[in-house]
Amino acid sequence: MKRGIRSYVLRQGRTTPAQQRALQALSPAWAIEYRPSALRFEDAFGRHSPVVLEIGSGMGETTAQIAAANPGVDYLAVEVHGPGVGSLLQRIDREGLKNLRVIRHDAVEVLRDMIPEASLAGIHLFFPDPWPKKRHHKRRLVQPAFAALAASRLAPGGHLHAATDWPEYAAQIDEVLRAEPLLEPSPRPRTRPETKFEQRGLRLGHPVRDLCFRRRG
Repeated sequence: MKRGIRSYVLRQGRTTPAQQRALQALSPAWAIEYRPSALRFEDAFGRHSPVVLEIGSGMGETTAQIAAANPGVDYLAVEVHGPGVGSLLQRIDREGLKNLRVIRHDAVEVLRDMIPEASLAGIHLFFPDPWPKKRHHKRRLVQPAFAALAASRLAPGGHLHAATDWPEYAAQIDEVLRAEPLLEPSPRPRTRPETKFEQRGLRLGHPVRDLCFRRRG
């Protein structure tokens, strides 16, 4: 999958002094640098365990909660925005989350270049940017090429769990993932924590929809 139109814009959000210190001091322990070669999960986490990739971890609250609740699973969070990465690094260090690592890079390139085929137990995609204006729909992450790439990185039986509060984008995600031959619909996993994007959507009256698929065995 070639990288063309990106699904995000790098915002010029302010990085707090604490987040900047975390980026500098904590990255060596908890962050993984992007490089165009396959990542060995056992080297990254120091053990052999199921690995779940989270695309767009934001400020990291939900990611940290999920990792804390599932110590037997390793989580790889991918986020492009510095303040969010710094915030998540602070949480990892403060809460001692040894099963969580962060990559500050484009998620499609990480999937394409660093994640071996058929290696992931799951992929989480919670509240991706909906790009609501029609002329921006081409920027939406979930397109057929992304579905094929993500499915190829899931192990047989591995799950892809997406969530959005935009009904029209939910319909698109559902249509795209159903059309991917390697995927089939599956029951929703255990309840996930609410994200800040979800809470905002609920306050605005947006219906939240979870879309769950798994790789065919």
